Amino acid sequence: MPQPSAQLTPERSARHLFGAKLRWFRQSKGWSLEALASRVRVSRAHLARIEKAEYMPPPELPAELDQLFNADGIFTQLYALCKREAHPDQFRRRMELEALATIIREYTSQIVPGLLQTEAYARALFRTNTPKAADERIDELWALRLGRQALLSGSPPPDYSVILDEAVLLRAYGGPAVMREQLGKLLELSLTPTSFIQVLPFSHGGHALAGGSLSLLTLDSGQQVAYEESISSGTLLEERAEVTEKVRAYDLLSASALSPVESAALIRAAMEALPDEHHP
Repeated sequence: MPQPSAQLTPERSARHLFGAKLRWFRQSKGWSLEALASRVRVSRAHLARIEKAEYMPPPELPAELDQLFNADGIFTQLYALCKREAHPDQFRRRMELEALATIIREYTSQIVPGLLQTEAYARALFRTNTPKAADERIDELWALRLGRQALLSGSPPPDYSVILDEAVLLRAYGGPAVMREQLGKLLELSLTPTSFIQVLPFSHGGHALAGGSLSLLTLDSGQQVAYEESISSGTLLEERAEVTEKVRAYDLLSASALSPVESAALIRAAMEALPDEHHP
């Protein structure tokens, strides 16, 4: 028996309304997802996720749907709204996509990315960012971070690469012992069968991603999404042109960064330069 369709919530956002309208028009024709997929350049699985507002519709789909269903521009108009609105749950959505990603690429300018943080480093970071938080809240934040880190030991794990600004190695959280442990973890993951780390030295100068962080996620379907993060906000990018621009900026940075072997040497040098806490 076919599985019942998931309940939709068109009132939540333009993307949800797009998905609900897509299902209504499809079902009014008596078509299955497979039947619709045979008429447009989108797979059945992708269409199912678009109906549930899990994926941003690809740019060419709205016009195809308007023509196919004689919808008088409804899908094109909704798509324009989808592009303009802020996703109501962008960070949560980013976490969902990260868990599905087969390839994760990141750049960070100031702190070690969450997937690579040690417990002591993460707790020091949380405490710095939320100095009034109760201990229970810090425990909760670490538990959430630890859950994310399980991705890298999954079966199979995603391919993971990261570019760290040199500042990440020198900006201490929690004192020398905490940083020594954290830099040691970076060394362990600097070049493995599923991960590598590059460091962008200060000598490189300015670049397009300075001042924030970027995550590029490649899903099993081949779709790529990007997540940009600043001090207090993040933006999920799924529009193909926007993601392509970020991928290009990341690739240029990767080409300018040190090799994994050279990066490991710089990480090791940063470790050795840390003061002994007992003999400042």
